[in-house]
Amino acid sequence: MNTRYLECVFATAGLALGLLAISATEAEASYAIYVGKNLTEDGSVLIGGSGDEVSSHWLEIVPARRFPKGTTISVGVDGTANMPGRFIEIPQATQTNRYLTMNYSDYEGFPPPITNGGLNEHNVAGRDVWSDSRPELVAMTPNPQKGPNYSDLSRIAMERATSAREAVEIIGKLIDEYGYSTYGGNSHMFADENEGWVLLNFAGGQGLWIAERLGPNDIRVSYPGDIGDIPLDFRSNPNYMGSENFINFAIQQGWFDPSAGKPFNVTSVYGTDEAQYPRDELEQELRQAAPIDLRQMLNAVRDKRLSRDTTGYGQVAQLRADVRPENRTLWVAATGSVTTPFVPYRIGVQHILPEFGKHRYLTKGEATRFVTKDWQIQEATEFAGRTFKRLMYFTCEHPDKFLFEVTEAITAFEDRLIEEQDLVDRTAEALFESGLESLALKYITDQSSNAASSALELGNALLGSIEARTEVLYGFRAPKTDDMSLLDYEMVGCD
Repeated sequence: MNTRYLECVFATAGLALGLLAISATEAEASYAIYVGKNLTEDGSVLIGGSGDEVSSHWLEIVPARRFPKGTTISVGVDGTANMPGRFIEIPQATQTNRYLTMNYSDYEGFPPPITNGGLNEHNVAGRDVWSDSRPELVAMTPNPQKGPNYSDLSRIAMERATSAREAVEIIGKLIDEYGYSTYGGNSHMFADENEGWVLLNFAGGQGLWIAERLGPNDIRVSYPGDIGDIPLDFRSNPNYMGSENFINFAIQQGWFDPSAGKPFNVTSVYGTDEAQYPRDELEQELRQAAPIDLRQMLNAVRDKRLSRDTTGYGQVAQLRADVRPENRTLWVAATGSVTTPFVPYRIGVQHILPEFGKHRYLTKGEATRFVTKDWQIQEATEFAGRTFKRLMYFTCEHPDKFLFEVTEAITAFEDRLIEEQDLVDRTAEALFESGLESLALKYITDQSSNAASSALELGNALLGSIEARTEVLYGFRAPKTDDMSLLDYEMVGCD
């Protein structure tokens, strides 16, 4: 997720920051983008972004489930986490929602599979974004800490929430009751067809959290997540939610003086107040371009200033009102969308092509064991994430030569899919209304599978062409060292 919290740990301990070669601008940094319904072309709410993680990513359908009363789930982090913790058991809901998500396998001390959100059957979309806490909060975090981690909270929100506001209420209640296992601070962005919410939770073991409503005229880019000025009586304001101690704890620590007459700025008081480029610039660009349509939102998530090798996937939810649950749609790019096409998946899809499911490539622990016979055929299939990673590496080696043609091709491919969506919706709706539910579900599943298969064919065609021309025009350069990855490194990107 984010490495900047390590700087806080080292600084607090008095250790040399030279031990950490990754700068703040190079740290992994997930992002989220929200556009309110009054600023979109069709009146839908748009939310998109990505998680930045090293490990393997795969698309997964999580079905709705029922659990016996008294069922519990394990949450938290273990002792190997950079900020060690211990697992605890908390109650599971007796009924959970169906949702789509991109899972991944590795973040130090966090049990896989790990998730950053997704889209559920109630039209609630979630994103998860790093958000730093001030060094003093990092230093006072208990060892071991306990409580749900960011992935636990994202997953539980997808499982239980029926609105964006309820997602915040669920997370806030969990933190209030069980605490929060942090890696140095984090944020969530949730949206439904009416509104959005940004929620920040802080290190320190104090249960500090705050949430701000995003309305129909708002545009917000979290990179990192932040909240600015809030009223001191925010708990009586319907546009905010937060922990009961949120203001008083800052006063007790001497970080905020209410008598000074200055507003309570959340990021300045509890965070590090360091926006990454191009957060503010992208917000301004989107506002100037409003009304925003789906095409423009896909472009924003694909922006080469944001999407690169660290980007595990791309994701955009077009949250439309009056759409039956099965037709609610999440657009997903299998890895960094700078060179990967988005494919639409409806909540009702019954399966994911094996090429877009879980594989051994970059999956935690797989380098130490052989594949099982059970997974033999799954592993025999091509892994879309690896194919599009290769396309990214070749394209970004010579972006001035190849990036335009890749962008042109995958954008044209997506435009054809966008044009088809109204017909897909109407056809599926007609089948459902006629009582042909099985046929309707097969239809929307086939639509996603065919689109995904075509996306992979396009990726292979582009990859083959660019690989051949790279060899002829430039040759395949050899690495200068034997090290594949270092702390002091230059990220792969096309910018």
